[in-house]
Amino acid sequence: MSALLSIILIGFLLGMRHATDADHVIAVTTIVTHRNSVRQAALIGALWGLGHTITIFLVGTAIILFSVVIPVRIGLTMELSVGFMLILLGVLNLTGAMRRISERFAPPSTMQTEGKNEVGAPTVSERSNRHWPTRPHVGLFHTLRPLCVGVLHGLAGSVAVALLVLTTIHNPWWALAYLLVFGFGTVAGMMLITTAIAMPIAYSTNRFAGCSHMLTVASGALSIAFGCYLSYQIGLVDGLLTAHPHWTPR
Repeated sequence: MSALLSIILIGFLLGMRHATDADHVIAVTTIVTHRNSVRQAALIGALWGLGHTITIFLVGTAIILFSVVIPVRIGLTMELSVGFMLILLGVLNLTGAMRRISERFAPPSTMQTEGKNEVGAPTVSERSNRHWPTRPHVGLFHTLRPLCVGVLHGLAGSVAVALLVLTTIHNPWWALAYLLVFGFGTVAGMMLITTAIAMPIAYSTNRFAGCSHMLTVASGALSIAFGCYLSYQIGLVDGLLTAHPHWTPR
């Protein structure tokens, strides 16, 4: 029992730490900068963590139970996809396409009505420009976006996590339980991170004109820069685009 509790605790804490990886934080930042609600940001973090957990568990199960071996080039390609995704997210932010798509698929908010209310008093949207919804309204697009980003990130990091578990936990069922707890820790960690990111964004964008645009541009530029760095490391340094690739899952 003590060993099981140790596995649960360690897995949860390592999952939370895993959420703080630079590429994870940058990816969710490009999404969160478009939301002025802390609750919506926390939901985005939870969806990202859920997508990440799904991939980690599925790939990890294949490696642990069926001894699946991931070829070097496939493993590097999975990691390279994260670099390309960061570049794409950055470009969408810089061009304003991300905001236009978000607004196009945004669900109606009960707090954003126009004109006058029944008794002729100004509506909430007239009294304030903050437009914070009473609950986190998230449509299908806004649900799938962080979920898919999380799935892609999980695909890149699943092999390293599974191999680490395989070498330290010899009971396959305990190893799978560890993967689930690790995933829950990642969800919790990403929720904390997105909440921490969203709080100053929500405060500043509601008080300083043009701050939202500046944050969007900054997050987009950072995402492109880090995506290019990852692509260079994987494509040339790790040798994916050469005749002799070498891969150390991380």
